[in-house]
Amino acid sequence: MARGMGGMGNMQGMMQKMQKMQKEMEKEQNAIQNSEFSAASSNDLVKVKVSGKKEVLEIELAEALVDPDDIEMLQDLVIATVNEALSKVDQTTEDRMGKFTKGLNLPF
Repeated sequence: MARGMGGMGNMQGMMQKMQKMQKEMEKEQNAIQNSEFSAASSNDLVKVKVSGKKEVLEIELAEALVDPDDIEMLQDLVIATVNEALSKVDQTTEDRMGKFTKGLNLPF
């Protein structure tokens, strides 16, 4: 019987560790969501700021970049810079949240 109680203690300890880890994960997620991430194109022609929630907060365009005859280049630079900023959110999320799943051999 004592052996069965020891198993319950291990289970309870494991549940406490999981709850603690869940709280830490929530804290990290909140920290990421409340952060801002910036990216800039080469020569700082386009600057983008996004939130950790992947919302675009700000886009700055250099005056020299605005050429009415080449709107396509402007669009491409804006898209590339926004994607770079969003990639920083993903990388930070992976770096900060990955420590919780490291070594768990999860199927996803």
